[in-house]
Amino acid sequence: MLPSRRGHPARVPAALALLLAAAATGVLAACGDTGGLEDAGATAAARDPARLWPGLTPASSPAYDIGEVEHAPVKGVAVPSGDIRRADPVAAVRAEIAAHPDDYAGAKARYHETSVRMADCGADGAGEGGCPVLRPYYRDLTGDGRSEMTLGFRLLPDKLTAVRVYTVEKDRLVRVMSYEDAVSAVELAGRTVIVRSPSEVAGYEYRLQWTWDADQRAMLLTSDEMLRTDDGGQHTKRPSASPSPSPSPSPSASSSASAR
Repeated sequence: MLPSRRGHPARVPAALALLLAAAATGVLAACGDTGGLEDAGATAAARDPARLWPGLTPASSPAYDIGEVEHAPVKGVAVPSGDIRRADPVAAVRAEIAAHPDDYAGAKARYHETSVRMADCGADGAGEGGCPVLRPYYRDLTGDGRSEMTLGFRLLPDKLTAVRVYTVEKDRLVRVMSYEDAVSAVELAGRTVIVRSPSEVAGYEYRLQWTWDADQRAMLLTSDEMLRTDDGGQHTKRPSASPSPSPSPSPSASSSASAR
């Protein structure tokens, strides 16, 4: 209907109506030819998650302690002027080795070779020669405007890498993340540390993420995924390792992180 001068709809002559209908059909056809909207079919209805075993008694405590929260002051390691960049990363690793003699001391200790190789760190420090301590990376992971130290060291003779994150509280060095595994890469993204590890399944890898939690004052494991890789299915068997209740970048760590 077309409006009349009085505001009431006016009748359209039959011939004109046919012409208008034909024109509209042509326009719609043209739109379809030039990428117009098309019917995608019926949309699947959204469904709520199906809860299984509703009568199951909810667990009140975890079955295993996997060290979800790591907040441990490191004794004997100085932090001059509260600047973590001036803390000695090799000293931090030596302090951890001293605190866990069952793992490092004695010829039969699991990581005895690591403690022996610490003698190779010498005056040059982390990341040099045969020193098992990798060079540290620095980035603000807590959001307080100050850098944290992400550190890694080899667990020998096993082909594992220990990943640690340290912050400073009242001029004290504090470890806020601890993890070890067969590590293929470590990345820093925002307030998150990402550790990638090989999977036994060809074409897949494990990706774990730790994110700073202000309430716990620690990096918490916030994501544990198994994802496809783009390496053509190449994979390495993942040695059995579990988070230590007690993730450092390898040379493949994110280049955007600040190295010393």
